[in-house]
Amino acid sequence: MSVGQPTREQSPAQDRVTPQEIEVEKAVLGAMLLDNESISRVVETLGDESAFYNMAHRKIYGSILTLYERGEPADQVTVSEELSRKGGLDEIGGAATIASIAGEMATAVNAEYHAKIVLEAALRRRLIDASTQTVEESYRKTEDIRDVIDRAEQRVFQIAERELGSGVVSLESVMGETFAAIERAHQNPGNLTGVTTGYADLDEYTAGLQRADLVILAARPSMGKTSITLCMARNAAVRGGVPVLFFSLEMSTQQIAQKLLVAEARVDNHRLRTGRLTDEEWQRLAAWTGKLVEAPIYIDDTPGISVMEMRAKARRAKSEHQIGMIVVDYLQLMTTSGRSDNREQEIAHISRSLKALAKELDLPVLACAQLSRAVEQRPDKRPGLSDLRESGSIEQDADVVAFLYRPEVYGITDEEGNTQEGVAELIIGKQRNGPTGSVFLTFLAQYGRFEEPEMYRDPI
Repeated sequence: MSVGQPTREQSPAQDRVTPQEIEVEKAVLGAMLLDNESISRVVETLGDESAFYNMAHRKIYGSILTLYERGEPADQVTVSEELSRKGGLDEIGGAATIASIAGEMATAVNAEYHAKIVLEAALRRRLIDASTQTVEESYRKTEDIRDVIDRAEQRVFQIAERELGSGVVSLESVMGETFAAIERAHQNPGNLTGVTTGYADLDEYTAGLQRADLVILAARPSMGKTSITLCMARNAAVRGGVPVLFFSLEMSTQQIAQKLLVAEARVDNHRLRTGRLTDEEWQRLAAWTGKLVEAPIYIDDTPGISVMEMRAKARRAKSEHQIGMIVVDYLQLMTTSGRSDNREQEIAHISRSLKALAKELDLPVLACAQLSRAVEQRPDKRPGLSDLRESGSIEQDADVVAFLYRPEVYGITDEEGNTQEGVAELIIGKQRNGPTGSVFLTFLAQYGRFEEPEMYRDPI
């Protein structure tokens, strides 16, 4: 067998040859040796040497890149010398192999096209490798099947990841769309550029939840994180006409649906659970059931959902239902595919992944986060950005960070000693592209509903 020639893989069903484009690989290398200007275009397409199937071609490509990175010319002489210096020249068949490759090409004009052919074969091989690993793991009964599925998804997404990026684009190509968006905002002052939350003051601060943004809503338990995100999801879907995907990691779909129905119909939750509703309340429930059935809200209640599983489901929902917003309740209940004893690193990975998901699908991701007890060590119990500093990189990854604070939970009164029952404050602690401040809402505990103060209320 000659140096660097491919071998045949044996299959129980039939002989199969691993996807490869040996002659095209030679054409790519020949073009790079002939015209060093083509090296950057090839590298942008192929990346590192693993895209080449033939081992000799990998070594030649690697040496070309080494010379290119040093700012030195890459031709058959310099590449031979570089390989000789590394002790790899004999392994590829000597200088004659490089001379043969260089002599076959008369032009480098098709280098980029040929590189894409090489890349396609490489991607097929990587998919085969990933599938083989999955098959082997699937046969092991000791493996948790959810872990097997998670790792399978991760392998496939890693292969596809480089294909998802838009690459380098010129400022000219995006300036037109950018200016058009600014012009629309100028011609329609007060109109939102993002998804409405249904709360006028909050929308005034943010201009709506923006595409590609990760929005974190953090609070201590019992503040109403689920209730307020459900209200925002409903407002986005019904008022804004934006399909919403709601990941509920703590409550079932039935519990979420009931919570949403109680809030919108303004029915006392305790009376509903004890079967003591009045005729009027039944009528309101029936009316709102009909309205909410038509709301484009999609719920997933997979417990302990992994980053990869969420990404797969979100992609599918984007394709099938054209979702324009994702809600996650709540971030710390998510899991990662790796086994780590460092929870802070896991949370950091989750927050980065949610930001990447928002960017990939070009929609806002609203994620709840639970704050630690450190908040309650302060006299006023007011949360702030410092309370997120020990939660991975949430603060760093988020475009907007808001804290939900209800003083009545701690029995805190106002300056005159009056109760603050129903008072809710959304503290915008960070906004990458806007101001910070506070928005006040009214919390109706019996309904689990957040409303604007009376002067702003616009029921629908």
